[in-house]
Amino acid sequence: MEDAPMSALTTFHLSRLLGLRVISTTNESIGIIRDLLINNTPDIQDPDEPFRPRIVSVKIGSKTKPVYLDFTYFEIRRDNGKYSVICSNKQQLTSETVSGFLPLKESILDKQIVDLNGRKLVRVNDVRLAIISTGTYVVAVDVGVEGLLRRLGVSKISKSLSSILGWQVPSKFILWDDVDTLDESNMNIRLGKPFAKLKTLHPSDLADIIEDLGRSSRAAVFSTLDEEQAADVLEEMEPKSQVDLIESLSVAKAADVLEKMPADEAADILDLLEDDKAELLLQEMDAESSEEVRELLEYSGRSVGSIMSTDFMSFHENETVEQALISIRETKPEEPALYNLFIVSHSGKLMATVSLRDLIISDSGVVLKNIMRRNPPSVMDNDKLDSLAELVSKYNMHSVPVVNNNNTLEGMVVIDDIVDDLLGARKTR
Repeated sequence: MEDAPMSALTTFHLSRLLGLRVISTTNESIGIIRDLLINNTPDIQDPDEPFRPRIVSVKIGSKTKPVYLDFTYFEIRRDNGKYSVICSNKQQLTSETVSGFLPLKESILDKQIVDLNGRKLVRVNDVRLAIISTGTYVVAVDVGVEGLLRRLGVSKISKSLSSILGWQVPSKFILWDDVDTLDESNMNIRLGKPFAKLKTLHPSDLADIIEDLGRSSRAAVFSTLDEEQAADVLEEMEPKSQVDLIESLSVAKAADVLEKMPADEAADILDLLEDDKAELLLQEMDAESSEEVRELLEYSGRSVGSIMSTDFMSFHENETVEQALISIRETKPEEPALYNLFIVSHSGKLMATVSLRDLIISDSGVVLKNIMRRNPPSVMDNDKLDSLAELVSKYNMHSVPVVNNNNTLEGMVVIDDIVDDLLGARKTR
């Protein structure tokens, strides 16, 4: 359909123009098309309408002496399957003018991008463009086999064979709105909000994508995340990737990220670093976070303390349900900290547990000692990890309180970490 005889175009692909000679209205040769540049900064638009960047310039000339022409004066034609590009005015744009524009071939073609809907990395084989009354716009990227064959110049042969054999050449387009680029760090331009779309993904999806990137691109994307999001993403990564990323950050930035992580997760990462680097980061972290991590790093071997979390909620037996709920709202703990809520004495000894369910269904004035469950099963911080699985299975527990020799509550082990350890997915010290 694309190559049917016609003189007016509505859609075409970037690969069809690259390498074509631009001619004037008097049939004078102007130059070879090296790239098309787009304005990738959305103007004020209807939020319900997809964003389509407009072609603003054509790059011709040599690599060392590029010339940028205003695309306003260009017309693209196709006759009998052959493309021609006519320029009615050789209006040049300055390097300063085009510095904020995105070159499609240089930054998109053959590059890895993120398919936000598919939540995965894909390679761009071609770019789909559309011509309407207001200009020429990028509408999608082609990541399918058809785009690759078109680039190789064998699409017609492939279509003929497909027709004979009854086999459909796979094609796949991703709308521009569902794309985020990953190679901006290698370009001489910097967009206003790098990787903004990428940051909307779930931390687990984002972690998978970042791990699939090359070392430099991985560091470039990760460095744009704020400390909270960086910590969430880092938790989802494999140990080697965690170490690589921490070492790619400045000491100050790395310490800020580690502070936002659960102490046991931060301890696992620091345990993989060289001692000098780990100590440097511990000194940079705030005193409270550093002290928690140092205590966890003291545990060695396959002890319960090596996977214990020190992020938990505890109350006294004479507090009311309302006081406990207010404390939870003010603290805003992570979800695992709510698996089990603990009742401790004024000296910190474990007395009982209370479930979040019981807090929610009880009247606000009820005292916790009237709904708590006394003498809960627990483990000691120096117990072997093997003891956890049987305990969790026997009592159907979501988390297990961890105490020391004096029965002082030290932390808890959540079932997720127990499962991870059984599957060998988590490194223990």
